[in-house]
Amino acid sequence: MSPLVRGMYFEEFEVGHELSTSARTITETDIVNFAGLTGDFNFIHIDAVGAKESPFGQRVAHGMLVASIASGLSVQTGFIDGTTLAFRELTWKFTKPVFIGDTIYVRLKVIGSKAMKKLGGGVVDFEVRVYNQNEEVVHKGEWRMLLKSQPEEA
Repeated sequence: MSPLVRGMYFEEFEVGHELSTSARTITETDIVNFAGLTGDFNFIHIDAVGAKESPFGQRVAHGMLVASIASGLSVQTGFIDGTTLAFRELTWKFTKPVFIGDTIYVRLKVIGSKAMKKLGGGVVDFEVRVYNQNEEVVHKGEWRMLLKSQPEEA
């Protein structure tokens, strides 16, 4: 039995197609849990007193935490649910700090695609922007994903 498909197939993605995710607030618990999971206990993330002396003046969320949440918010939209074969590549820039209490969301835009029939689908390239509650881009990059082709009709 194959998994329920509600996502878009490779052939349904058109260059220029855009979508936005719901928003999520970054919490202290997120940061503490991520530090425990990854072992990244850098003071800038977990030491409120020490972080006051940093250029940011307060604790910041791990960049990879924000990137991971951005991925999760994107998956929650359902646009790749059941059609993802592989997350193949990403380029990523941390453009502004994300603080405890910031609310982020993601905007994705299809910027390219290439059929890969031998792999059962094609690669779709996305421009990805993560915004905070002030509409500032805090992270940006590109994702390259391998997505299933539409099933052949019998």
